[in-house]
Amino acid sequence: MNCARRDKRPLFVAMAWAGLLRAVPHVVITQSSEDSLAVSIESARKTRDEPQLQSLKAQLEQRMAQNSNDFQAQYDLALVHSYLIDVYDSKKDKKGASASVDKAIEAAQRAIQLNDKSADAHSLLGDLYGRKISLSNPMFAGPKYGPKADEEDKRALALDDKNAHVWAVLGRKYLMTPKMFGGDVSKAIDSFQKSLALDTSQDETWVGLAKAYQKQGDKASARDAIHHGLQLNPESQRAKQALATLEK
Repeated sequence: MNCARRDKRPLFVAMAWAGLLRAVPHVVITQSSEDSLAVSIESARKTRDEPQLQSLKAQLEQRMAQNSNDFQAQYDLALVHSYLIDVYDSKKDKKGASASVDKAIEAAQRAIQLNDKSADAHSLLGDLYGRKISLSNPMFAGPKYGPKADEEDKRALALDDKNAHVWAVLGRKYLMTPKMFGGDVSKAIDSFQKSLALDTSQDETWVGLAKAYQKQGDKASARDAIHHGLQLNPESQRAKQALATLEK
């Protein structure tokens, strides 16, 4: 599960720059185009459609070539790469997944350099460090990236403890981390529940909660959580796979 979400920070363009922007129209980014991009990224998140994700990646890279200080573009690029990790992972393409996680981390780090107060960006980076561990040799990557993930998670929570995304990422960390390194299924369930109490529309968080319940042996609650996820996103391959695993 990837719990990352698009930062919905509105884009304001100062009127004093209107003349300059008209002179170079290819760099004008309207609120309408921002909304359209947000819709496309959400669609790609739901389906993990590789051609759509590659197209979005190209658009965002072009946008950053025009303005390297565009926080939203950097953050969105990190998101798109995080979804591509799942695409490559599903195809058992470890090389592609590893390359994408490195690119995602780089984009998330740049986003934080531009806006250190974004809880979403810190939380996303923490989640990506966790993915880096899972795609590497945990014995070597764990000591290097584990503390970094913890630091980003703590920073995100300190910035916004009412952020559903932050709690969802914490839930994922507790669920996926081995017990000897701090993993805790009960804490995972608690974090997922806190996230969903803030925002019930997160289909992937419902799937994460289902997996946590399944680890506890509570199949009834796991099945109920999966159905919640499928109601929100009938195209979710994660939810379908989780249900198939549960029914075995």
